[in-house]
Amino acid sequence: MIAKIRVVLVDDHNVVRSGLRRLLELGGDIDVVAEADSGEQACKIYGDFQSDVMVMDLSMPGIGGLEALRRILSVAPKAKVVIFTMHENTAFATQALSAGARGYVAKSSLADDLLLAVRETAAGKTYISPSIAQKIVMQSISGSPDPMERLSSREFEVFRLLAEGAGIDDIANNLQISQKTASNYQTALKQKLGISNAVELVRLAIRHGVISG
Repeated sequence: MIAKIRVVLVDDHNVVRSGLRRLLELGGDIDVVAEADSGEQACKIYGDFQSDVMVMDLSMPGIGGLEALRRILSVAPKAKVVIFTMHENTAFATQALSAGARGYVAKSSLADDLLLAVRETAAGKTYISPSIAQKIVMQSISGSPDPMERLSSREFEVFRLLAEGAGIDDIANNLQISQKTASNYQTALKQKLGISNAVELVRLAIRHGVISG
């Protein structure tokens, strides 16, 4: 008997996780061995289960999927993580892939997309939803520089939180860093992105699809 692909699901919505579990296990070759409802919990349980692939959302309370991805890969560089998210813009996709995600699938994709992503990732390959892959290619062809690509995963996460209205205290707590470090990131972001205030930061975030207008 061929061993099934062992998957850990990470999403803060119970209904979503329940639907994903049914979808994946109906494939016949995938077994969901654990679930988590936050990035923090994902980091805690990753080492407790001999999983082949982790399927994780990006937008979750607390540290979020991108920071969780960074932390998991810092202790387990060979971890195979598929991001399954509502974010279909190139900013999130390139950040996640640059941070080490092996797959990136939009929640609006066909159901078979996620199944294929899990199977391809388990086999050591990389999988990106066709619609998102096309956007990345078009972005590259257009030659229009995307300032989001200049940011590290941690800088991008701080940028996203600032754009969503989080204060320095909230960012420090969410990312488990000092307030001074969070403030330093804010200063560095303004310099790197050429912005001088919160209004310009929010406008830039809306323009590049980091938050909705």
